[in-house]
Amino acid sequence: MSGFFKSSIGRKVAMALSAFFLMFFLLQHFAINILSVFSPETFNEASHFMGTFWVIQYVMQPVLIFGVVFHFIMGFILEIKNKKARGAAYAKNNGAANSSWFSRNMIYSGLAILAFMALHFIDFWIPEINIKYVGGDMTGLINPDDATSGFRYYEELVHKFHDPLRVIAYVIAFVFLALHLMHGFTSAFQSVGATSGRKKVLQNIGKAYSIIIPLGFIFIAIYHHLTH
Repeated sequence: MSGFFKSSIGRKVAMALSAFFLMFFLLQHFAINILSVFSPETFNEASHFMGTFWVIQYVMQPVLIFGVVFHFIMGFILEIKNKKARGAAYAKNNGAANSSWFSRNMIYSGLAILAFMALHFIDFWIPEINIKYVGGDMTGLINPDDATSGFRYYEELVHKFHDPLRVIAYVIAFVFLALHLMHGFTSAFQSVGATSGRKKVLQNIGKAYSIIIPLGFIFIAIYHHLTH
């Protein structure tokens, strides 16, 4: 297994698999968050289920955190390796002639997304962990002593998007995410050898995913900022 991660192909495959997992999570995360626009009650119910179901909390959540950390660490390792390889081959080959500037500098969009992840954890994940596992309140209610008070998730979401600076930060982060996905989506399939004969189709799907999902998150943030 250690030999697998030491090889260039092994690192790229591992990076691709973690990318697939995170893209699936992103899609699922968006599917729940968009409910806050159309049905706050359904959004609250879905969020409460995700926040209390033991499989998600004690199995999927640790796997997700590991996947995020692994993806970024592996990305940094690949970037360092690639820069060394490009430096050695610069006299023989002009990399700019074969790939875009952005595809050769994925590290920058990755760092921007990592900074956003820190903000997102501070905004939502850390307070949620504090309420449930430090405060011991698993009810998800606005007032845990009043069973009729309703779930708090929608109120918390709306409150975060009152601040225009936070909305701007989210918009910028999702623009970087879109740019990151533009290259990363097809690259992930290519790393596992799944583009043979269908590269154009995957590129089109990748473009659609890379635009629709980040744009959807941007819409959610701006919508709640303007309507509350």
